Amino acid sequence: MLHRSLSCAKTISNLVNQGQNSQAIALFRQVRENRFEVTEFLLSAIVRAFGKVSAIKEGKELHCMAIKHGFNRDTILMTSVLDLYCKCNEIKDAGHVFDEMPERDVIATNCMISGLCWSNLTLEAIELFNNMSKRDVGSWNSLISGLGHNSEGRTGLAFFEKMRLEGAEVDVMTVVSVLSICSDLAALRNGKQVHCLVMKYGFELYLSVGNAVIDMYAKCGCMEDAFVCFRNMPLKNVVSWTALIAGFGKQGQGIEALKAFDAMEIEGVRPNRITFLGALYACSHARLVQEGWRIFNMMVNKYSMTPMMEHYTCMVDLLARSGCFNEAYSFIERMPIKPDPKLLTAFLSSCCSHKNLELGKSVGQKLLESQPEEAGAYMLLSNFYGLVGDLQGVAKVRRLMLDRGIRKEKASTWIEINKTVHSFQSGDRSHPLSEDISNYLRHLFRKLKINGYVPNTSMVMQNVDEQTKEEIVLGHSEKLAIGLGLISTPPGTRIVIVKNLRVCADCHVVTGLISKIEGREIVARDSSRFHHFKDGLCSCGNHW
Repeated sequence: MLHRSLSCAKTISNLVNQGQNSQAIALFRQVRENRFEVTEFLLSAIVRAFGKVSAIKEGKELHCMAIKHGFNRDTILMTSVLDLYCKCNEIKDAGHVFDEMPERDVIATNCMISGLCWSNLTLEAIELFNNMSKRDVGSWNSLISGLGHNSEGRTGLAFFEKMRLEGAEVDVMTVVSVLSICSDLAALRNGKQVHCLVMKYGFELYLSVGNAVIDMYAKCGCMEDAFVCFRNMPLKNVVSWTALIAGFGKQGQGIEALKAFDAMEIEGVRPNRITFLGALYACSHARLVQEGWRIFNMMVNKYSMTPMMEHYTCMVDLLARSGCFNEAYSFIERMPIKPDPKLLTAFLSSCCSHKNLELGKSVGQKLLESQPEEAGAYMLLSNFYGLVGDLQGVAKVRRLMLDRGIRKEKASTWIEINKTVHSFQSGDRSHPLSEDISNYLRHLFRKLKINGYVPNTSMVMQNVDEQTKEEIVLGHSEKLAIGLGLISTPPGTRIVIVKNLRVCADCHVVTGLISKIEGREIVARDSSRFHHFKDGLCSCGNHW
């Protein structure tokens, strides 16, 4: 019986390593039915399977079984149990297991660091990391990737720099994690440095690394570099093609995205749902209605994929952006699922842009009824009601935000100058050059007004006079970042900023005017896409 149990444990372990967790679990159940002897090796193998499918109930039963059989002093088994609790986000149970382990090796500590990060307890993870007497590359990777997951990329980059200074080993997981952080932050300088490391160590042969490099350059707005890296990859998979297609889409280069999509099909690579989402997004932001229908119908008919809500949202956005409101409304009516707040927000945004006020009222009412959880939907609704002069509607939206506990996420914009990242929030006065920035922007605003600029204060929700509203708009984070760029770089220098939310209508207009008056190319990446401003025009065509 013991021999059979060990043999089954080995088979289960192999199945888990191959990602065949369901088969591993089915085999374990057969083992239990046949009353084979339970060993620590058997439990360690099957706990990993339950962890990967987040089966917390079964995992706890196995934990109890381990204690019952006296296996709770086995480091390998208890590390597997620890990993299960971390993967199921049961961090308190994970902490108990970790604290009660008679011997906590590097692997167990690395696992706990990952679990703390995935539970948003990054300070505790950093403290545990700093207290380690011995670290391996997995320790660094657990912390750096965890910080990136928690949108603490700057701290992650600082630990990567510390890792390099200490001469710690760098592996494939390290560079993929750091490249992902660079993508999120649009940290091009750091991304290029990591790309140099990739080439130095020969990591470009790994698919995951090549895909991460493409994604990094695409999200930093460097599509030419992204395409060169893509073209030079010895092997490509659907993730590689998807990163390229999505990159073109975010830049508003719909034709290039579709060329890449068609080339992928010719190469015999089967697109997945994310690929189709990238292609539809590209069609939406380039207003390619016929091509959008082609892609959508191909997904449904040729590849027999059931569209997700995101696919429907892209189609509605595409049709509404292009002014096909009746077609968009009819499309929503025919959807087999109820539209969610994000879809209705996209529809309402186009109603505002095209001044389709009557349809906007109907969509706005449906949006209110859907009880959106994102503040952006309420802000758009408030702006819409302000646009149509419905002050009661504006007051109603504000009251709903208070009643539902909805808070507007703070807008943040950052800009990198001379290897230093400067971050701004709206109304920020903390920067050392704050007074210089403010004076420069005031002078610039006077020039803009002479050229016909009228501040758009409709999005200001405070009950204050018009002059104060203009002051608030002047202090928006993207304007402050651009102001710093203008006073800190030579004339003609390209300015690149990144914002965590969608750029507001007033800042979009102002940025276009600045690009013309100051003779600057300004690139802004917001939460939706890239905006390339030059000579007063934006690549988005003033619809984003």
